[in-house]
Amino acid sequence: MIDFNFENNDQPQPGSILVSEPFLSDDYFSRSLIFLCDHNEKGSFGFVLNKYVENSISDFVEEFPEVDSKISLGGPVDTSNLFYIHAFGEEIPNSIPCSKDLYIGGDFSRLKELLQTDHENSKKVRFFIGYSGWDNGQLTHELKEKSWLVLNGISKNQILDTSNDDIWKDTMEKLGGKFKVMSKFPINPSDN
Repeated sequence: MIDFNFENNDQPQPGSILVSEPFLSDDYFSRSLIFLCDHNEKGSFGFVLNKYVENSISDFVEEFPEVDSKISLGGPVDTSNLFYIHAFGEEIPNSIPCSKDLYIGGDFSRLKELLQTDHENSKKVRFFIGYSGWDNGQLTHELKEKSWLVLNGISKNQILDTSNDDIWKDTMEKLGGKFKVMSKFPINPSDN
């Protein structure tokens, strides 16, 4: 008999990935992965990695260099703003570390310069419309309800990659065991 308890013992921290349980019914969070940028006593925030918008960066920012990545719908909070995470580190002044290898925000004009200088630099940045946020204790409560699985140790390349449309399923399969079985559950159980 397989135990379908959706939990693990990893603790959320900046740089963690939150994996939604298979039947979470929410437009933003159904079968989603969230890169957690901050988690502390005041609350938590991050960006959904696998929900995309059809727009390009130039639809939001005039005269922006072309980049080879999709824009993600980062979550339901502040959807009128464009956010970004990157692997440029201190090359972008005023950026804030959010994991060992990734940073959030910083001098936007410097980012544009780096992207204009070398097209390959577009692999070092990822853009989001809106973000996901939790008040103090809210994420902890959702973890107790088993709405999320916490993963640590996901590489920066996996986080920056916008080409894998099946990242939720692939992540669940890599976890193996009961999670691999859960990855095959239909979104609507009555479709089974």
